[in-house]
Amino acid sequence: MSMEGAAWSSLHKISRARDGKHGFSRESVRRIMTFAVPYRSKLLIFITLSTVGAFLAVATPVLAGQVVDVIVAQGAVTTIVWLAVIIALVAVADAAVSLVTRWYSARIGEGVILDLRTAVFNHVQKMPIAFFTRTRTGALVSRLNNDVIGAQQAFSGTLSGVVTNVVALILTLVVMLSTSWLVTVLAVIMLPIFLVPARRMGSRLAALRREAADHNSAMSTQMTERFSAPGATLVKLFGRPDEEAEEFRVRAARVRDIGVRTAMLQFVFYTALMLVSALALALVYGLGGFLALAGQLNTGDVVTLALLLTRLYAPLTGLANARVEIMSAVVSFERVFEVLDLDPLIKEKPDAVAVPEGPVSVEFDNVRFAYPSADKVSLASLEEVSTLDTRGGEEVLHGVSFRIEPGQTVALVGSSGAGKSTIAQLLSRLYDVDSGAVRLAGADVRDVTFASMRHTLGMVTQDGHLFHETILSNLRLARPEASDDEVWDAVRRARLEPLIRSLPDQLDTMVGERGYRLSGGERQRMTIARLLLAQPRVVILDEATAALDSTSEAAVQAALSEALEGRTAMVIAHRLSTIRSADLILVVEDGSIVERGTHGELLAVGGRYEELHRTQFAVQKNVAADADADADADADADADADALSGI
Repeated sequence: MSMEGAAWSSLHKISRARDGKHGFSRESVRRIMTFAVPYRSKLLIFITLSTVGAFLAVATPVLAGQVVDVIVAQGAVTTIVWLAVIIALVAVADAAVSLVTRWYSARIGEGVILDLRTAVFNHVQKMPIAFFTRTRTGALVSRLNNDVIGAQQAFSGTLSGVVTNVVALILTLVVMLSTSWLVTVLAVIMLPIFLVPARRMGSRLAALRREAADHNSAMSTQMTERFSAPGATLVKLFGRPDEEAEEFRVRAARVRDIGVRTAMLQFVFYTALMLVSALALALVYGLGGFLALAGQLNTGDVVTLALLLTRLYAPLTGLANARVEIMSAVVSFERVFEVLDLDPLIKEKPDAVAVPEGPVSVEFDNVRFAYPSADKVSLASLEEVSTLDTRGGEEVLHGVSFRIEPGQTVALVGSSGAGKSTIAQLLSRLYDVDSGAVRLAGADVRDVTFASMRHTLGMVTQDGHLFHETILSNLRLARPEASDDEVWDAVRRARLEPLIRSLPDQLDTMVGERGYRLSGGERQRMTIARLLLAQPRVVILDEATAALDSTSEAAVQAALSEALEGRTAMVIAHRLSTIRSADLILVVEDGSIVERGTHGELLAVGGRYEELHRTQFAVQKNVAADADADADADADADADADALSGI
């Protein structure tokens, strides 16, 4: 590497280093080394090849000096030819070693990235829903991208760099000192002139890069939110497009200004380092030439020293920056470990069993539950806050007990926030109870395997979420091995076949982000088709028709009738008309079941259910009456208009 190359490398690494001093423990080092274990043989070969490359790099200047000495001494032509052949062979060997070294570097680095990303992704998949409700997706994705890539540099870049630079530095110093200790000492004394500007300029560039990164991050967040279907809708309805555009322009302009300033600082730095390089070479040629004329150095030695000088500064600079690189890599590792150290609240027991075969009953036995506080499920850095919210831990379910017999449908009704959806989430084990038990076919859900839970339970929520994939991919999420005939059967039973048949690509049609290319009713029927394809023995419907119009609701209700047939079901609904035929209705208020019975029984009691029923249908009657009054008024207006036209 030339002096200019060393300068740029130094500046690049320092400007990307993290702020502040950061120590690391032996535990951190031990955990980091666990990721190196699968690559120990490749690392050994990698380090060996790096060492060989360092020897080859020093050999060329020495051979070049010998060529000059032979020419000055008017030696044999054959000697010069052989030296030239050796230099060519060294160059070929150096290229070959560099190529193989690069291959090992890439294999190790990309392998570590794979291992880290897989470990983080698998771990995040095990986190409870509370983790995802608090964490910013962008911050989590950054751990999988930026920090993972920064961590792998410890193996593919820093480790090899330290080994190569140490070997190259030792060899270069030995050869230079043996050639001329005076020139070598003076060259090393000039090193601070090389390093100090790099560090000072590097810190200024680092600050600019961080500011630019912050602005880019803000612009990325703004674009991600505004360019999504719901975000774009919100901006068009209530947003301020002109102000949004101006805010974006100001940030983009600042990034432009930072780019210009960064380019100028880099050019000034590069020019200054070129001057240092020229001064160092002037020193070698001037002092070396003087010593050569005085008979204290050979002419070839001057050439050797000049060539070795460039190979002295590069490893010295690399080693001076090694601590910066190591600290940056360690911080990246520790940010990854921070996610891996979050203990999932929902775990599968080592001796977990499958849900028993056959019809499934559901039982809640004196269940008490409080949502976990933030410190148990999240990180401040992932929420992008200074401190975590300390709220939480207040009990929201108080001794809930009920039983759903196999094939029965039980409905949960009550005020918003009463705890109905929490009960559904405990049944599907998105959370675990604090006390009591939730049982499927007599087995505590905490004692059964996750796989058998997925095969036993199916859930349709109000959101009806779909991935930005094809209709077929979204449906087969429930059962990947399902045949095309089974998929079409589920589509038909969900009342979606005419729609999908009419699409140009049919099942291969992309549904768009969150399914926004489909209507609300169509998305909901897609989730029902997915449920039908999964063929669960227990179905949970959580406000599955709450956001639909009457026409869509009728279609979805027809599809739901197919989904519920012969299955144990828990239905949560605000519209009481949808649960009249339930075998049992549970009225939930303030985390407790206050009433239970059939629709007729609860109306006869005259309690909370009757109040909800009366209030809801009174509102509906008023709406209907208003609609009739509007229609009568329109009819009267038309009659008056006709009468006037006849005058």
